[in-house]
Amino acid sequence: MYEEITHTHEAAFLNLTKAAQYLGISPNTLYVWRHRRQGPPSFRMGGRVMYRISALDEWVMAQEQADSRSNAALNPLSQKPMKRAVRTP
Repeated sequence: MYEEITHTHEAAFLNLTKAAQYLGISPNTLYVWRHRRQGPPSFRMGGRVMYRISALDEWVMAQEQADSRSNAALNPLSQKPMKRAVRTP
């Protein structure tokens, strides 16, 4: 089983496998996102793909804010209905 990853001074950066574990997704998904230039920001350090834990947290928060189910301001059901345009013959 995977070891639990916590916010401690010992791990400011995570490799691809541990970042995927941290996000609760498969490493393959994170790999595909990286190559499509989607997903959380990453960088190379010593030839390895790394993710800053704070950047992962910020990326997750941005995803929550962009989702209408998590952000009431984006929920289309909370908007007033639009009036229909009047047709003129």
